Amino acid sequence: MAERTLRGARLGGQSFEDERGIEFAARQQVGYRCSQGHEFEITMSIEADIPALWECPRCGAEGLSTAGIKPIEKAGKPARTHWDMLLERRSEKELEDILKERLELLRGGQIGPAHLHRANAKRRKAASA
Repeated sequence: MAERTLRGARLGGQSFEDERGIEFAARQQVGYRCSQGHEFEITMSIEADIPALWECPRCGAEGLSTAGIKPIEKAGKPARTHWDMLLERRSEKELEDILKERLELLRGGQIGPAHLHRANAKRRKAASA
């Protein structure tokens, strides 16, 4: 019997409490305008920190506050490249010496891909014959 009384009541979808005696928090309307020209308002608490940017509900672009609040510019440090990090560990003179050493080993067939060594060995045999 109790199951039938709940039929069609959409449990969790509606509140059966009334709003009498409830005091709502103070609110304000904050206006925004996106780059496409769409103007929209967001309801926020009076105590809330108002963001300078808000996503436009129509097009998804960034909307700028019409109240004159400017976005905070973050001081970004430049990206470090691989070269910058390498120079933190070694000087250019050291790098030149290492490069020369590795090129000699590569040309001598002591390091590198095997297919290069086979091709070099065939050339050496052909040259000596």
